[in-house]
Amino acid sequence: MDYIVLDIEFNGRKFASELPMEVIEIGAVRLNSELEQLDTFTSFIKPVYFTKLNSFIQKKTGIPQDEIDRAARFPAVSKNFRQWLSASEEVMFITWGGEDIKRIVLDTRMHKLSDQYWMTTPYFDLLKGFTRYKGLTNDVSVEGALEMLELEGSGQAHRALDDAIMTAQIFRAVFSHMDFERKQFFVDTYTNAKERRAIKNSVRMLRAQKLEPTWDNYVARFVKERIETEEPRKLAEMKLHFEKEAAKPVKAKPPAFMQTDDDHKSRNDETSTSKEQLSSKEESNNEQLFNDRQQAEVLIQQPINHE
Repeated sequence: MDYIVLDIEFNGRKFASELPMEVIEIGAVRLNSELEQLDTFTSFIKPVYFTKLNSFIQKKTGIPQDEIDRAARFPAVSKNFRQWLSASEEVMFITWGGEDIKRIVLDTRMHKLSDQYWMTTPYFDLLKGFTRYKGLTNDVSVEGALEMLELEGSGQAHRALDDAIMTAQIFRAVFSHMDFERKQFFVDTYTNAKERRAIKNSVRMLRAQKLEPTWDNYVARFVKERIETEEPRKLAEMKLHFEKEAAKPVKAKPPAFMQTDDDHKSRNDETSTSKEQLSSKEESNNEQLFNDRQQAEVLIQQPINHE
């Protein structure tokens, strides 16, 4: 098996739009089973929409506008990439997160090309593998991972081929610690991260209001007005995510602080918390609950963004 370390860049934007963001650069490194680099692939892509790169993307990636202007469209680059990939009898993509495969699938569909290859070829999310290995609770960038491993990266960050080469360095360094049973295949999702976070907050709110976190209570409280108009597959995914959140054990409150004999104080000292302090704490709790409610109600109203 060959490992294809893949990275893409896409033309992000600073404003909301129904028009899709598109891949503007693909970079890939082919490693054999011994993790030796065999060859590389790189190509710019001229997008259909937002053909002029905004200042943020230009500054972040350093991609020259004239390179994009001269580049081929996605169908031609995708064909070349598939031809390059065909040199390997069996491949597994190695990505830093799940966005790279997703973006290629979305662009493939936008151009009405077959997505079968991308849906049936496995990929391994090295970012998740790395965070599990290091016991991290937050994601880390490729540059951050290199630093943690005391490896020196080369090239320019946020350029597809350079990022793929640096990701390959990480892959070699942690290969023996990875559980490749966790490889994945791309699966369509119908909710976005904000909606899933809103569902999580909704479970907290139901419990705070002494309501059982059931799907019926969630629908009645948060999505009753639009339940009939939601796409069925999205509703099914929302329900599954809600049930997973509701099934998670509630964290037990820590036991009350117990004073030692040396720390024993008079009855008046033990109840020294003033009414003002209690009032302040209650106000803070109410404010947190209000913020959770506001976030849940606002986010759950936002339309799904399939980009």
